[in-house]
Amino acid sequence: MSAFVATPTDHLERAVGELRRGSVMNVDGMLIASAEAISPEHLAAMQAMGPVTLVLTDRRAAVLKLRAYDGEVARVVLDADAGLSLVQALADPSQDMANPMKGPFVTRRAEEGAEGEAGLATTAVKLCKRAGLLPAALICEGFATDLQSFEKAILDIAMDSQAFSLARFADAHVPLSLASDAQLYGFRPSDGGPDHFAVVVGDPSRAEPVLVRAHSECFTGDLLGSLKCDCGPQLRTALAQISANGSGVLLYLAQEGRGIGMANKLRAYSLQDEGFDTVDANHRLGFEDDERDFRVAALMLQSLGFSAVRVMTNNPRKLAAFERHGFEVAGREPLAVGQTVQNAAYLATKARRSGHLL
Repeated sequence: MSAFVATPTDHLERAVGELRRGSVMNVDGMLIASAEAISPEHLAAMQAMGPVTLVLTDRRAAVLKLRAYDGEVARVVLDADAGLSLVQALADPSQDMANPMKGPFVTRRAEEGAEGEAGLATTAVKLCKRAGLLPAALICEGFATDLQSFEKAILDIAMDSQAFSLARFADAHVPLSLASDAQLYGFRPSDGGPDHFAVVVGDPSRAEPVLVRAHSECFTGDLLGSLKCDCGPQLRTALAQISANGSGVLLYLAQEGRGIGMANKLRAYSLQDEGFDTVDANHRLGFEDDERDFRVAALMLQSLGFSAVRVMTNNPRKLAAFERHGFEVAGREPLAVGQTVQNAAYLATKARRSGHLL
């Protein structure tokens, strides 16, 4: 029997698991760990092997008034005795108001370090994002022969958007209270990420633009009835309107919190309670305004045989995303529902800063 050969996706999933467990990884001779998940003991072990650098996104660096010389990331030089509390204060904005003075710090210029280290730093932050953790990593040049070794090239391949695909794995008739004639389809991404689902109502024609709602999952809004957002009402209204239309598709995308994950969405909510709007909260965490990838929606619709859409959305970026992925966008159907006293400022911010049509 031939030996099993691990795929890039296998390596990616293992790397993500190592980060979530708080372990230290060896990637091309460099140690990498999550600033959020690492233990004091593991941090001390890294520091014993050599100087440790904290890698933050350019968004988080801007909040801390640090220079991101490597473009997407800033490499912060840590003192040899820097403790975990300092590391986590730099990475986690929940401590910004209680402990605002953290510096001064020096960030490494690109020319001071090897080009490969800057590339590994960027990969490390992307892995933390993929793991649903704060986008902040610790790196240290060293040798760790007793740790599982990963190759940066393999991890980069696994995270390469061009290599991404979706496989349809199952479907079943699932009558819904708002759409009794519904068929549910499951899609599994090739990069090992979470499953996505499509609700096809009726028998929509493939020769005409299909009425579609690309809905990103929202645990708090969809399931718990949160009043902080308009997600739950949008989900139910979209299903009702698709049913009234006679046919259409609702795509339920596993991209919680505009792609930052449930844990980080809770952090963003906490920052909003301190007075930051939804965009600034994301930036303070180290994320972009919107980390979602709508190519997932395009691939799902293509698999179902559609090529033209009428999109139920208030977000012009979704229309642009469908066009970018080869769809004819025949129109936009507004979905301005679910406004509450509690989410008024949130919706106003989406209109003012993110261009939503509300």
